[in-house]
Amino acid sequence: APPRTSNGSREGAADTWLRTQLAPGEVITAQSGAFERDPQESSTTDEELSRAGSPGSRGGSSSTTPDYGEKRLPQALIIGVKKGGTRALLEAIRAHPDVRAVGTEPHFFDRNYEKGLEWYRNVMPKTLEGQITMEKTPSYFVTKEAPRRIHNMAKDTKLIVVVRNPVTRAISDYTQTLSKKPEIPTFEVLAFKNRTLGLIDASWSAIRIGIYALHLENWLQYFPLSQILFVSGERLITDPAGEMAKVQDFLGLKRIVTEKHFYFNKTKGFPCLKKPEDSSAPRCLGKSKGRTHPKIDPDVIHRLRKFYKPFNVMFYQMTGQDFQWEQEESDK
Repeated sequence: APPRTSNGSREGAADTWLRTQLAPGEVITAQSGAFERDPQESSTTDEELSRAGSPGSRGGSSSTTPDYGEKRLPQALIIGVKKGGTRALLEAIRAHPDVRAVGTEPHFFDRNYEKGLEWYRNVMPKTLEGQITMEKTPSYFVTKEAPRRIHNMAKDTKLIVVVRNPVTRAISDYTQTLSKKPEIPTFEVLAFKNRTLGLIDASWSAIRIGIYALHLENWLQYFPLSQILFVSGERLITDPAGEMAKVQDFLGLKRIVTEKHFYFNKTKGFPCLKKPEDSSAPRCLGKSKGRTHPKIDPDVIHRLRKFYKPFNVMFYQMTGQDFQWEQEESDK
């Protein structure tokens, strides 16, 4: 792997700041296995993946997978972040006729890499010349080895990261785990190493995933910024057509997915997808999306905002985009 000094100054800043948030003598690195405290977003099984790769399966964007075309390695990947809005983005881009995507998360570059590229290719839907093959696995963004492995597959792979206010993302992440394991401690207990001192536990994956600047440094060692598109999870809800225009431009596609494809569902509180020519009910994401978050102590939220702020600022500088997460908070 290339030396980590190519982004030396930024990396140093992120690491130094993180160290000040940790107990004395404790240093946590991105590869420390900190993510293992939480189950990943999806637990796609091998059986589901083999079904996704089998003939006649609904691997792609239309209801019938053609028997013509061929399976290709993906040219574009949605690499993160968990609970950022990756499923919504995938479903929206799959409405484009020139995109074919796997519905399940292959987890190739983090969990199944030893199975080899042929296995990975076989999971993909068949495509015709000119169509783009895609997949999404949100845990790639926080996986130390993923950038090098993807670069080894194809250094011109286009990467899409859906980011969201890290505080909201952490609470959403916790809410998902809570729905599966109601016996886990409260968010407040898990978020702190020491509540009295206000020491945030940056090793808890729900918090660590949101330190976007730290993870991005790892990707910038292998990919230029021009090959990574950052999608706002907030704008994906408030202006889905606007965000999808950027995604289609980035992928070199005609802007076919437009406002005609979306319908705002007041009950769920976010947009649902419909096919413009289709008069049937719009398709909303499943019941696991849009869960009600538990009430979190405002002091904890305040401390988390303070913790994330320097990382957010660093992330804005690195990407050249201001996601206005601080502004959004001052409006509340």
